[in-house]
Amino acid sequence: MPLKLSLKPGEKFVLNGAVVENGDRRATLVLQNKASVLREKDIMQEHEADSPARRIYFPVMMMYLENRAEGAVYDQFVLRMTEFMGAIANPEVLAECVSVSRDVMAGDFYKALIRCRKLIAYEDERTGRASKASKG
Repeated sequence: MPLKLSLKPGEKFVLNGAVVENGDRRATLVLQNKASVLREKDIMQEHEADSPARRIYFPVMMMYLENRAEGAVYDQFVLRMTEFMGAIANPEVLAECVSVSRDVMAGDFYKALIRCRKLIAYEDERTGRASKASKG
């Protein structure tokens, strides 16, 4: 099933590890086969992984871009997820953590990234980070 990307002028995205930037006009790209694609808004730099949930998102993002779950990045994911789950008591959030782990184990990294966004939103809500970000 083709993936259709509508891009704003100057919008960047990663396509199979290559950073691509759209030109000065809106554009639509249609990817005819499976590829690892992340929009600029979904790309996290390592220094932005500054909270427990973000430290889960970052290695999942790297596994998605590398299309593999092994080595140091996978080990970092397991460590961060274990730490996060040890600090959480909310059963729905714990269930989401289990789902993220299942997605990673199944190699469905994009689905795991979407679930990680929910963990980040939960964390931001609990810490007040979301309201601070919207004020700043």
